[in-house]
Amino acid sequence: MYSDLINDGVALMVVGMGTVFVFLSVAVISVSLMSKLAGAIEARFAPPVAPEEGIPSDHVAAISAAVARYRASRRR
Repeated sequence: MYSDLINDGVALMVVGMGTVFVFLSVAVISVSLMSKLAGAIEARFAPPVAPEEGIPSDHVAAISAAVARYRASRRR
């Protein structure tokens, strides 16, 4: 009596876990393929972007001041 219930429970568990595994595998594969497809489409149709010349000097000055102030506050 109990062995039939256990066998049915194990069979149901295996079917359920197998279904979830297959669904998640299909989801991962489809998302990976869509990502590659989107990257290929973007590379083909996106306009070329000119590289930046560098970090503006006022940004460098602001970052340097912020780092100096942070280090000064940590020494106290």
